[in-house]
Amino acid sequence: MARKNYPLRINPELYAALERWAADDLRSVNAQIEYLLTQAAREAKRLKATPERENKTDQD
Repeated sequence: MARKNYPLRINPELYAALERWAADDLRSVNAQIEYLLTQAAREAKRLKATPERENKTDQD
């Protein structure tokens, strides 16, 4: 599946917090944002978890 580029305007303080969090989890900031959005969408039952995607996010 191709990924879509999307410009994101974000508060500098929030971005700094995401940078620290991503570093703690050994991810890029982009991967951290995608991980958090995926988790939130699953919790809200807006995104169905597939076995292939579940395994991928567990390894990120």
